[in-house]
Amino acid sequence: MDWLQVWVLALVQGLTEFLPISSAAHLILVPVLTAWEDQGLAFDVAVHVGTLAAIVTYFRREVVTVTRAWFGQVGGQGATPEAMLAWAVIFGTIPAALAGFAFAGVIEDSLRTPLVIASTTIGFALLLWLADWRGRGTRDEYSIGWRDILIVGGAQALALIPGTSRSGITMTAALLLGFSRQAAARYSFLLAIPIIAIAGGYETLKLVRTPPPQLDWAQLFAAAAIAGIAAWLCVHWFLKLIERIGMLPFIIYRLALGALLLWLFL
Repeated sequence: MDWLQVWVLALVQGLTEFLPISSAAHLILVPVLTAWEDQGLAFDVAVHVGTLAAIVTYFRREVVTVTRAWFGQVGGQGATPEAMLAWAVIFGTIPAALAGFAFAGVIEDSLRTPLVIASTTIGFALLLWLADWRGRGTRDEYSIGWRDILIVGGAQALALIPGTSRSGITMTAALLLGFSRQAAARYSFLLAIPIIAIAGGYETLKLVRTPPPQLDWAQLFAAAAIAGIAAWLCVHWFLKLIERIGMLPFIIYRLALGALLLWLFL
């Protein structure tokens, strides 16, 4: 990899991981549109580490609060909304984790194509538009219940299909359940912590089993840092502006991207 490729791919990962526009789709499409060779598993691990560090750092207070509450409930101190949110993150992760292990081969072999990405990009953009148009909810993430966890967790499993967007589909489900835009986004971002950790751990295991002949550690550290900084700024900006701008800019972007892909690859 040359340094231009490192910068572009790390920025793409950082800027798209938490926005409702599908980072997986962009990381698949950039090499297709630029004719770059695949960036390799080590690079994917590096950018996952960067984005995971960004989201944990940004939500460090919430992570500490819900973790303490969860341990308190497990230790017999009683249920609290903070402990319930911790359970929501844990159980909301299970459907996607199970689906990932069960269908990883099918997804890798059959679904990582521009036309699949075009279809899911457009289809789930329209669903996000419907949810944002209908959703004028006022619920916050601490009001979450088991029905919400089941629905949002099941929706997150659909994000294994490239182009769906993990953050997009979980926000869509939460909006349809009556959560505010801020709450939908915050729960989606908290759900990202374990699922990114699981995905990064799985990729690391594969990397350990079949290590590449050589690694450019400077590029890998740079990729992690670039992706992490971009992701942190993206989350901060998104949460600041979401109530004002809503989901419409991202819906328009997804529709335009999907249309471009259909034009290029049909």
